[in-house]
Parts: sequence; structure tokens; C-alpha cells
Amino acid sequence: MNYSVGVATQFCNDSEATAKTIIVLTATLILTTIVILPRITKAGRFKWFGEEKTPVNLALASNPSQDRKPDITSGTSIQNDTSPNLRDMAPAPYVGKGEEREAAENPKIPHSHIDSPDMAVQDRTASLMALIAPSMPSTTLNFDGIPFPGVACNCAPPDTNGEVGATQYVQIVNEGFQVFNKSTGASVLGPVGITTVWSGFGGVCQSNGSGDPVVLYDQLANRWIISQFAGTSIPTDECVAVSTTNDATGSYNRYDFHLGSNFFDYPHLAVWPDGYYMSMNVFNSSGTAFLGPQAFAFFLPADLDGSTLPPAGAPASFVEMPFSGTYRVFHFHADFGTPANSTFTLFANPPAAGFTELCPTTRACVPQLAPQTNVDGIGDRLMFRAADRFLPGHESLVANFTVSSGGVAGVRWFELRNVTSGPVTVFQQSTYQPDATWRCGQYGHRL
Repeated sequence: MNYSVGVATQFCNDSEATAKTIIVLTATLILTTIVILPRITKAGRFKWFGEEKTPVNLALASNPSQDRKPDITSGTSIQNDTSPNLRDMAPAPYVGKGEEREAAENPKIPHSHIDSPDMAVQDRTASLMALIAPSMPSTTLNFDGIPFPGVACNCAPPDTNGEVGATQYVQIVNEGFQVFNKSTGASVLGPVGITTVWSGFGGVCQSNGSGDPVVLYDQLANRWIISQFAGTSIPTDECVAVSTTNDATGSYNRYDFHLGSNFFDYPHLAVWPDGYYMSMNVFNSSGTAFLGPQAFAFFLPADLDGSTLPPAGAPASFVEMPFSGTYRVFHFHADFGTPANSTFTLFANPPAAGFTELCPTTRACVPQLAPQTNVDGIGDRLMFRAADRFLPGHESLVANFTVSSGGVAGVRWFELRNVTSGPVTVFQQSTYQPDATWRCGQYGHRL
């Protein structure tokens, strides 16, 4: 079967398909994904480090011309072990009851943006012709994933996320997941609550997981990675589980990384040859003040889009939401031997086409059918993933976010070229809004 990287379009006013985006905004960053790393053979303690966050004023957080030198802090996992086979563990609860709710409500992020005419809206005639005669091949297999209303928490939006491995497809819907045979679509395990992965581990990962999960597949080491954030009252820890084989129903090496006492929101990982990289939005402990974005690096095995690797020693790239009028690209070089030598620097800022922000003053402006409440379009950040791939002759990074267009929500997608070595250019960008249907940006999965 042939699989490709794609960006899915989400219908915002479908209560069974609402979606949350992923990290980023004015100073919020989203990471690229490309990789290769050594295999983990046992669950030893692993080092992490990142930029230490201190309160910053709004002017600094929203002014794209100011760049603060990162203060590097480092640490190790506070707890780690190797689990039994997942298929042999008692499953955590699956279907939740009651009204839709957020698993962990995301505080809004302050930023500065001036709406401007969107000159990148796709021509409707061209869009119609593309639908009549699409150039993209049809899917080879379709099957239902985890059903609405979700797993364990009846969460809305569900944070749907998925990944293809050697023989399996794993889907995560906020606080639960399911494993499928990728050739037939048959369920291999689940759906079960994601806390099943942490059963017997102890601590907040087992008893206080809060969702916002990510599933990745390390194509070189043939390993699965499942993560979620956790905390007794607010998310303070990142829980990471790495499978010991290419079977997502087998055993996992499990880690708990305690990040601090602040409110760490939207944890999402990506990979590079020297480690995992993660970006988060950080708030004070009460969630009332935005402290800025934070970049992390974990020395763990990696994930890969395509078979061509980046140049040896190349830094990982982060891309910023273009509220400043540009797609600012940052480079994070992590020195695991001497963390103080790590650098996080602005590399390029190619121009972005103008757009109008979605839901600038409210959390939820996207309508749903009664009796459901409006959906939060989360138009203040980029969508996961910023997929980076090295192709013959060039490097291509693609991502998307949601904008207001024609009185409804539309999808702004873009492709940046050569974000690793430069010169960085916007190869193409456009807003998909062909009619009066509300559409939100969506995760880019490996399909």
C-alpha cells in the first residue's frame, strides 16, 4: 500500500469532527518533523533541557522584532520503567458520559495582529475544477476510527491525532487510543483510555493525565512514541512512552519529565537526528498570564518523514504563527553534553500573505448544530504538524492554520522551502474557502 503525507481539512460545524490545533502563536512555536536516532533498549533516565521561562510583558511577547536570549535549564526524567505488554494490561475506561467539555481548557494567548485583505484565497472556479478532476490519487483503504463522543472524558474538541507504522495505524482521541491493522483496518487493540499506557507506573502520569496527546512512529528504529501532559491541578509534567518493538500493543519504556510549577499547555513533539524537540505555550500557575513559548529537547529516538536525512549536525527548525506578517523560522541546536552551549536563534522571516484572524475576542465562534455549543476554532496558533521533508533538490516544510474568510472559517496552508540551510522562501500559500461551509485547519498525518 502507498502512503503519503497530507493535511486534512476539518469541517468546523460537525460536532463529531471538531478539532483542536497545536501549539503556537505570536511567540508560540511549532516544530518540524524529520529524523533518525539510536534505539532505546531499556528505560534509563534521560536528559531534557529547554528555555527557562520567566514572566514577560505583552510588548515583548507580541513584538516580533525583539528576540530574548534563551536561558537554558536542564534535568532528567524523575521516574522511568518498562511496562508489561499493553495487550495484557487491564484497559482504562473508554466511553465517557455527559456534556461535551474540554479535557484541559486552553488559556487564550495575548498577541498583536492587524487584519488585512486575504489575497491568497484560492480561485473558486479553479477549486471546483480541481474537485471535478483531482490530481491527488484516491485512498486505498477507508475505515472508521475511534467513535464520537470520545474516550473517557467525552472531550470536545477531541485532539484527533494519528500515525502509520510498519504494519499498524495508531489513532489517539484526547484521552484514549486505538491500534489498527493498517492493511485491513481491523482493530488490533482498543479503543481504550490512554491511561492504560501508564497503568502501574504511579505518579501523575498514571493518575492525573490530562490528554493533549501525540503519537509518533520512529521509522528507523521501528518504535512507537505516545505522550500526554499531566499534573495534579494543572499540567506540569510531560509523560513519554517509547515502545520496545514495532508493535504498538507490546511493552513500553515510560518516562515522567517534570517541567516546573507553571501551566504548560499544548505539548507537541517532533524529531530530529539528535533528539526529540517539543514546543509548549507557558502560562503562570493560575493560567491568567502568558509567559511565552518554550522549546524543549529530549534525548530519545526519532521520527522521520521520508528517507533522506538533513545535513549532519543541522539544527531543528521551529516556525512561528505569522501574526507579525512573516513566517519566522527559528533554529534550535541542542548540546546534550554541555547544555549551556545550546542555541535558539531566529534564522529567517519570509513574508506571509495577509489574513483576518478567526475568533479574536472569543473562545468559541464556530457554529454547531443545536443543541451543541459553538466550537473554539483556535485561530491563534499553527496546526500540528509542521511536516518537514527532504526531497530531491529541495527541502519542503508544510503546515496550516485557521483564518476568517468570506464570513466563515477557512484553511490557510503554506509551504516553506529550505528552512534548514536557507535561503528560506515561501514557495506557495493559499486560503481554502470555496463556499459557505465552516472549515478548520487540521493535523497533518502520515496517511
